[in-house]
Amino acid sequence: MKSPGIWAIRWFYKPLVHGLALLPFAAMVYGFVVGNLGVNPIETLTHESGQWALRILLITLSITPSARIFNSGWLIHFRRLIGLYCFFYALMHFLIYLVFDLSLDFSFLYEDILDRPYITVGFSCLLILTLLSATSPLKIRQKLKRNWVRIHQSVYLAGVLAVVHFLWVTRVDDREPLIYAGILALLLGYRLVRYLKKKKVFA
Repeated sequence: MKSPGIWAIRWFYKPLVHGLALLPFAAMVYGFVVGNLGVNPIETLTHESGQWALRILLITLSITPSARIFNSGWLIHFRRLIGLYCFFYALMHFLIYLVFDLSLDFSFLYEDILDRPYITVGFSCLLILTLLSATSPLKIRQKLKRNWVRIHQSVYLAGVLAVVHFLWVTRVDDREPLIYAGILALLLGYRLVRYLKKKKVFA
């Protein structure tokens, strides 16, 4: 697929990605202001922000395979940007829980992390996303060199933790988390196949 050019990427496609990525946030803010988020708006905001964090994480993970499969290396220009929006929604998800559920009581947070496994998993995912976001600027990437690649490979672990967290907090009969789990399995499977080919385990 032909590259649209650096100017089109910078001045058209990146602003478009910004706009699309902020649409869920705008919808949540609007819903909260007008009061159409249901009987428990905080629960709705918590759920929706977490969902969007997971969706955007899966989109981020799909960029490199898509670039390779469709011979569209220019897609890599959007990986960092979309990844930062994943962190934005994950942080929003956490802050809603911290402010409204725990009333900023960090002792309760500590207890929840220790005593409630799905909180432990979700918080671990947030820590990984925080590390990835903090090390995403170009200057830090240049300083870390090969270590940057090793650090950012943990995004796949973040994906696993995010799906497990969502499966844990969602009803057993809900198919949505299973769909996310299936998408993640495909993305991890693609990476595994490429790794095995490099190691010449099979042709």
